[in-house]
Amino acid sequence: MIAAGGDDAGAGNSRLTVRFTLTPRRPYSLALTAERYTRFPEVVDRFSDGVYRRLLSVGRGVLVSIAQTGPPSAARLEVQLDGRLADSPTARAAALRVAGVALGASSDVAGFYRAHADDPVLGGAIRAFRGLRVAGVPTLWEALVTAVLAQQVNLMFAYDIRRELAERYGARARFFGQTFVGFPPTAPLASETLPRLLRFRLSRSKAIAIRSLARAFEEGRLSEEGLSALPDAEAIERLIALPGVGRWTAEIGLLRGLGRPDIFPAGDLGVVKYLAQGLLGHATRAKEDEMRQFSLRWAPHRSLALVYGYAELTRRKAAPSPPSTPPRRRPDRESAPSRKR
Repeated sequence: MIAAGGDDAGAGNSRLTVRFTLTPRRPYSLALTAERYTRFPEVVDRFSDGVYRRLLSVGRGVLVSIAQTGPPSAARLEVQLDGRLADSPTARAAALRVAGVALGASSDVAGFYRAHADDPVLGGAIRAFRGLRVAGVPTLWEALVTAVLAQQVNLMFAYDIRRELAERYGARARFFGQTFVGFPPTAPLASETLPRLLRFRLSRSKAIAIRSLARAFEEGRLSEEGLSALPDAEAIERLIALPGVGRWTAEIGLLRGLGRPDIFPAGDLGVVKYLAQGLLGHATRAKEDEMRQFSLRWAPHRSLALVYGYAELTRRKAAPSPPSTPPRRRPDRESAPSRKR
């Protein structure tokens, strides 16, 4: 369905509105999946009042809005595109990419549920978080940059820098009285100077890594199409050859940017510390190799196992502690009833 309306993005231009419906792989929950975007200072992926919104890099900008109707077992996604090029094949393809990869609507959880419904670690989360998917981003480029920003720092700090980069280098457009910001494309960051990048509170190594990634994509030495054609291990090897990209960064890129189903970043602090201690009962931080070996029981669904593991950790933290029963008090001699003589 296509309708015409006014355009906030520029005077005298007509804005089209296109609506269509997608059926995700069921069960599916947009609310559970997109909740991740609400945890950080996010301006690119916006989720509020049950609606996910993002500015697509199509023409002067096309806004995609996605909402769910029906419960997870009968979920449908209502997609709306707004902008002068809302009816273009490019806009539709970009929206499908957002829904399918970034929001996980095209990933299948049925096999994972069948295999691990009785798993002592994940079974509770599978029952409690029906329809949860891996929340990601639409491109490998964006996932890698976000991973570089998150290396060895607090995620709130990393996403604050991501917000600043988007506001400085990303596209802007106004829709419905609001300004929406897109994630920066590769070109402006490929040509940026290191001194300017360092103003964003980046370490020198991170600034070099981000600019090197941008140049690799711009020059064709790195492409999403090329990486998508490779098995996980080969794609990781290709990525870690780049400056500032280690195994963890490469794995996060494949997990959140390409929607790979069997990625387990075992070196993540959340894995070796919080999952190991909170779910597996480790007294201290686990070793990366130990967690990678443990994760093999969830193959080939380790990406889902990761997010359900984090969900289970959250569930257990939120569960009320059982009330403690005070010890029965033994009566002292003075208050004990006297025995009749």
